Amino acid sequence: MVNLSASLEDYLEAIYVINQDKKVVRVKEVAEFLDVKTPSVVDAVSKLSEKELVVHEKYGYLTLSKKGNDAAKTIYNKHEQIFKFLNEVLGMDEEISQKDACALEHHISKKSMEKMIKFMKFLESKPEEYEKWIKDFNNFIKSDE
Repeated sequence: MVNLSASLEDYLEAIYVINQDKKVVRVKEVAEFLDVKTPSVVDAVSKLSEKELVVHEKYGYLTLSKKGNDAAKTIYNKHEQIFKFLNEVLGMDEEISQKDACALEHHISKKSMEKMIKFMKFLESKPEEYEKWIKDFNNFIKSDE
C-alpha cells in the first residue's frame, strides 16, 4: 500500500465511504463529511492525485483510481474491524468507538491488526461462547466499578 499520512488516509477513506452511497463525490461533500474547509480538501485531493489515487474531474467530481480504491478499502476495513472490537467486544459506545477507531487505524501495526482480526474471527467462530464471554466480561467490568 502507498505510504500516506493519517490525514490523507482520512480523505481517501472519506471519498470511499461517500462513494458507497452516491454515484459521484464532490469536494464539498468530502469537506462536510470530515468537517473541514473546502481548500483543505482541494489540497489533499491534489496530493492524492499526484500519488495516482484520486482523479479530480471537471466540475469537482472525485473518483478513486483502482490503486486508490484498493488503498481506501484497506483503510476502511481496518477502521471497521477496530470499531467492531471496541464496540462489540469492549462494549464502548458507538461515538467513542468511531472516534477511537479513526485514531487507531492510522497507528496500529500490521501485526497487531492481524491478531485483532484473528481474535474476532475466533470469537465469531463460536457464537454461543462469544455471547457468554461478552456477558461475563460486561459483568466483570460492572463488578469492578
